Amino acid sequence: MTLSSELQRLTIHTPTHTEMLRNSGKWATLLPSPPKLPSLPTTHEQPRTPTRTKSTLGAQRKCQSRPHNTSVPCAARRRSVRHGGGGEEEDEEDRGDGEEHGHNKEIVMLELYSQSARGEALVVHAAVDGEEVEVLIYKGFSSSLSYGTSPDPSTSILPAKAQIKSIDRIKGPFDPSNIEYIEKGLTWENFKQVLTPKRK
Repeated sequence: MTLSSELQRLTIHTPTHTEMLRNSGKWATLLPSPPKLPSLPTTHEQPRTPTRTKSTLGAQRKCQSRPHNTSVPCAARRRSVRHGGGGEEEDEEDRGDGEEHGHNKEIVMLELYSQSARGEALVVHAAVDGEEVEVLIYKGFSSSLSYGTSPDPSTSILPAKAQIKSIDRIKGPFDPSNIEYIEKGLTWENFKQVLTPKRK
């Protein structure tokens, strides 16, 4: 084989550079494309979350602090009398409470009298629920001789339902070991005559 024929054979069977580039494009289209991986955020890109303003947070707190159907304000109210069968019973109960805890008008009048009656004290004999009690009144103040006196000045020494049996006028100040009577055993009706000149 001559040198010229060998060069001609190599020229025919050896692909040129252009043919190699062309064939590489065909091979690239025949190969399957690699699967796409999900893109992960980098350290500089943080996932965005919806921002909450102060007004939004305040509205959410108000909604959370107030449960459903509890927006009706609660306030203390006086017991109302029911119209019907139980109305009269509650009326009588209210009147009973007032008689038990209200102020005794007669005791108030006697306290006013003792404020201007110098050197005079009063011993009041009364009945409360059938029990005999004694009350000392001197210079506008009253104290119980039968039981302890309440430290609250707004509390009446005798309830409104108490009944005065008699009143003793004695020289004050009160000394249980040496009592000097001015008048003894006055009824409430008789004592009103003593109160009358004091009011003028």
